[in-house]
Amino acid sequence: MTETKNQGSIAEAVTLIDRGLGDISERSLVSTAEVADLLLDLRSMLTREAVGQQSPASAN
Repeated sequence: MTETKNQGSIAEAVTLIDRGLGDISERSLVSTAEVADLLLDLRSMLTREAVGQQSPASAN
């Protein structure tokens, strides 16, 4: 079950990265705010998944 969740998280992260790269790939300049937003989105998604996988005993 955890492996399936991990694969889902990885697939979601790859989708988010692909979308971000698609948005910026044809531009010669990318603002630091756009890069920071993409990284924060990835961090939030991965953190949410990591917290969701902790057992109640390890969350204390």
